[in-house]
Amino acid sequence: MDAFFKQLMNIIKKETVLSAAFMLAAISSFIVPPGPQYFSYIDWNTLLLLFSLMAVMAGFQKLGVFRIAGSQLLSKTVNTRQLLLILVFLPFFFSMFITNDVALITFVPFAIIVLRLSGQEKLLVPLVVMQTIAANLGSMLTPMGNPQNLYLYAKSGMPLMAFLQLMLPYTIASGLCLLSVIFIMKSEALACNALSAAALSGTDMPAGNNFQTRPKLICFCIGFLLCLLCVAKVLTPIVPAVIIFLYLLFTDKTLLKKVDYSLLGTFLCFFIFIGNMGNIERFCTLLENVITGHERIITVLASQIISNVPAALLLSGFTDEWHALIIGSNLGGLGTLIASMASLISYKQIAKEYPESRKKYFQCFTFANAAMLAVLLVMSVLIS
Repeated sequence: MDAFFKQLMNIIKKETVLSAAFMLAAISSFIVPPGPQYFSYIDWNTLLLLFSLMAVMAGFQKLGVFRIAGSQLLSKTVNTRQLLLILVFLPFFFSMFITNDVALITFVPFAIIVLRLSGQEKLLVPLVVMQTIAANLGSMLTPMGNPQNLYLYAKSGMPLMAFLQLMLPYTIASGLCLLSVIFIMKSEALACNALSAAALSGTDMPAGNNFQTRPKLICFCIGFLLCLLCVAKVLTPIVPAVIIFLYLLFTDKTLLKKVDYSLLGTFLCFFIFIGNMGNIERFCTLLENVITGHERIITVLASQIISNVPAALLLSGFTDEWHALIIGSNLGGLGTLIASMASLISYKQIAKEYPESRKKYFQCFTFANAAMLAVLLVMSVLIS
């Protein structure tokens, strides 16, 4: 019995958000008993498209596509300013298409390797903090940049161009802020050109992952194109989901294990909870009264406690102010360490590789995120 509870506690610690979502769904099911209506709660298109994107990105990662692209860019760097510009803006731009999680999983370990090779480990903390902010803010431009964008974009029925126009000013402002910080920092010449493309692409890379595997690369590109067609509302998400699943089932089952099923489970549980709560008139009235007129700031504040994906899912059931929810959940990814779950990826890398830097990283992260959040919140007030 003790072993069971110990295992249960480990699962809860590892999957805190999923566990909380499951508990909310379970509790709400006592109020609204399970029935056929549960299926209507679930946004199947969002779940299918998320699955497809995660599977395709896992394929690109396995081939080392993003790391090789970064290596090519870094091979020409001659000073620390250029180094920072490339390492910060790689996740900023890539996150728009490969999600903030994948961008950080890829480029934070890559940045650590680069700093070691160039003898610039003193830049570790500010660099990884900027990379994390860059990934969280670059990803807000597009629907596929992060999970809550994909969901809110589909739920709102907003045209793709309208979504891009909504988030473009904030993305540009974020990029300019990051540029300013990098140019304020002192620039030093790199002692030696250890950052050759060959050295970087051959360091800490999975064996056999290179561009010689062209058939797989072409297939993953096709898969990504199918996902983009779904975002553009040309295809229904079940089409790429079935094609990608069958392709991986017969060619590389290991990639199916790389999909973040806990995220899909979190979405599923929140859909059930929101659907059940939507059937309780008193709860709906209370929450709608609290939210109405304050959608943006409440989404930002809720994100600081439960992170921006659950905040967006929860509040979307009780308001149709989609613009405010989209802006609030994206800006809400700044702030605390758990405001965006992607931020934990960077922190875990620092804790693993440089445990003595955890306190310094946390302090730098909190200050930088609070400052950026303040700037963008003021900007959002001025725009509106």
